Amino acid sequence: MKNGFTNGIVRLREKLEAACSEVLARSDDDNGFIRKERERAMASFKRLGFPTQAMEAWRSTDLTATLAQDYRIFTEAPETGQDIGQIFQCDIHHLDTDLVTLLNGWYVDHGQAIRQLSCGTVVGSLAAARLAYPALFEAHYGRQADVAAGGLNAINGAFALDGVFVYVPDGVTAGKTVQIVNIINSDENIMIQPRNLVILGKGSKLQLVHCDHSVRHKRSFINSVSELFIGEEAVLDHYKLQNKDNDSAQVTSAFFEQQSGSRLSSTVITLNGGIIRNNLHVKLSGPGCDASLHGLYLVDREQHVDNKIVVDHMAPDCVSRQLYKGIIDDQAMAVFNGYVHVARDAQRTNAYQNNRNILLTDKATVHTQPHLEIYADDVKCSHGATVGQLDPEAMFYMRARGIREDTSRMLMMYAFAADVINHIRIHPVRHQIDEMVYRRLRGELSVCDQCILDCNAQRPQVFEIDLNKI
Repeated sequence: MKNGFTNGIVRLREKLEAACSEVLARSDDDNGFIRKERERAMASFKRLGFPTQAMEAWRSTDLTATLAQDYRIFTEAPETGQDIGQIFQCDIHHLDTDLVTLLNGWYVDHGQAIRQLSCGTVVGSLAAARLAYPALFEAHYGRQADVAAGGLNAINGAFALDGVFVYVPDGVTAGKTVQIVNIINSDENIMIQPRNLVILGKGSKLQLVHCDHSVRHKRSFINSVSELFIGEEAVLDHYKLQNKDNDSAQVTSAFFEQQSGSRLSSTVITLNGGIIRNNLHVKLSGPGCDASLHGLYLVDREQHVDNKIVVDHMAPDCVSRQLYKGIIDDQAMAVFNGYVHVARDAQRTNAYQNNRNILLTDKATVHTQPHLEIYADDVKCSHGATVGQLDPEAMFYMRARGIREDTSRMLMMYAFAADVINHIRIHPVRHQIDEMVYRRLRGELSVCDQCILDCNAQRPQVFEIDLNKI
């Protein structure tokens, strides 16, 4: 750790430990399940601490300055009195979803903590689901996110006060897309630990869109953990959309477990953010599973994005594909660590992994490390990574046909990004991301990030004018 930040990091650790003790002291869990989970997680955090660059998995991502900030830590739901409809309006046109909202890490229930949709899907607060569905909750909670594997997983498990619960029963197809929106709206620097649990029963289907949104640009640290269980022959389309302000730090960990014959499609789109780390762990536990993982990251200025992908092939006849692409501008940095593990019994595995990057300046940086670890002998596995600049011959071809240089650059970058965008199966989402990527490549979204107006808020703006200075 850097000496200048050591005291701040120590204070944060002490504050987290004190807050966890406060939560444990008032635990109302009758059977002791969640209390034992919290105690186990806190013991792991005390042993592991925060991640540092001395750890192999974190050597390219430095959280020192982020962890040294003075954050407020909520141990119970804050009294906000805020009308979500006044501070957030989804701007994805024609997207008809069942909307689930988190405000500063807490579920916004609108008078109903758990609700059953017309199709039979259950959505609601994680805290309420623990009481309403105890057997289902205990069968899946904490089974994939290993608190002994990392300090941030552990501290999330120690708190895990609220988040989103989604349950799709056997044979049910969710009629609408479920959209989770995590909103940060605070006058203080805050650290939040949302926890999500998604369970798909046998033969069920779900489209899930997970968005992050900031209203006020104070410093925030989001340490989010999601566990997603995909039952036999079930199908999950999962989309993570990140367009945060530059004062935010976000560590998002998603753990998927697939049962026999299940299918997963995951797409992570990162358009803006200060420091972002996406941990994606997919475990193919039964034969015949299919996992397609796609990612697109566009970063500039001094932004930093790190994607760590782990795919565990534990059973035979499974297929996994990874395609992550990035465009890095200015002094920004991108990191890709892709890891595919094929167990001894996972015969006839087909695993494909590819990371492609374009650097637009001499100061832009990318660290890419695809990795295969294979113990079976009947497999088809490949991996690759490319880092380069825009093709000068293609630029010359377009310029020779009267296309301006800036337009030529933008079109080439857009075509590069389209490989990932075209995998989005929800048409309104694909159209919106397509438009946002186009604007991002033109530099328009970064201008909006610096604007004092919050256009989505749909509320009048008030400007104080000193008449003496006119």
